[in-house]
Amino acid sequence: MLRHIFSPLKLFWGIVIFDQMLKIMVKMAMTPRETIPLFPGVFHLTYVLNPGAAFGLWENARFFFVGTGILVLLGAAFVYPKLRRESAWLRYGIIALLGGTVGNLIDRIYNGLVVDYLDFRFWPVFNLADIAIVAGAVAVIYAIMFKDNKTPVESTRLR
Repeated sequence: MLRHIFSPLKLFWGIVIFDQMLKIMVKMAMTPRETIPLFPGVFHLTYVLNPGAAFGLWENARFFFVGTGILVLLGAAFVYPKLRRESAWLRYGIIALLGGTVGNLIDRIYNGLVVDYLDFRFWPVFNLADIAIVAGAVAVIYAIMFKDNKTPVESTRLR
């Protein structure tokens, strides 16, 4: 039952839709560079249009980011079906990475800039898609580092 609630497809679409809804709400309610202190000095909603990647790196490399996003999606479409028997950490990590990638890719294709809004004051402003990308990457790294090295059940059967 729990497996159906948190299916990979629902996780993927949940990330993409929720990310886009939050970005739309920020664009409708705020102007670029506007900040709303929710916990002053600790957490603000700040509307930033980011032309680059994390920390504003590679500013205005729109075609590079769109191309890279599309390559990631194509690669995942090829690899993901082969992961049915792999760890849930790996499967869900890849899905979170893809959901975040698509969330930011939509922004880049639509207007060339990514809408960021979460501002903790000690870190560059980011968004839900960025959280999904980082969480997905951590899950994939965890799955790779701590892969279950036990012999599969099928190969231990006596013949």
